[in-house]
Amino acid sequence: MASNAQQGSAAKPGLRKPVFVKVDALKPGTNGHTLIVKVMSSNTVLQKGRSVSQHLRQTRIAECLVGDETGTILFTARNDQVELMKPGMTIILRNAKIDMFKGSMRLAVDKWGRIEVTEPASFVVKEDNNLSLVEYELVNVVEE
Repeated sequence: MASNAQQGSAAKPGLRKPVFVKVDALKPGTNGHTLIVKVMSSNTVLQKGRSVSQHLRQTRIAECLVGDETGTILFTARNDQVELMKPGMTIILRNAKIDMFKGSMRLAVDKWGRIEVTEPASFVVKEDNNLSLVEYELVNVVEE
């Protein structure tokens, strides 16, 4: 704090060190995850929009299977994210969240998060533990 006062700048909180989580630690309805994953596959599920006008953006959505040494999960890539998600790439997902789609988990990065391409990882992806294949059901618990 003293060094900030000496520089004459406003007191700014320091950046927190990212806490990297593994795929098997992801739970429904959680957010703020930072993880390093390898892209296994990518297929475009929606591509619409007009090329007539430049200000009307084209909407593209791709489902990409990503994973690490603990498991895999489907990642929903939107618009500009689709180009980054090439099979074989290693990426860092920052501030990722879990969306529920038809009762199963999907990993997503919205406008508050970031996708960074990084150097190839040394881990081998555990492909037999796909968290997106687990179906969840919302149950209301009545407390007495």
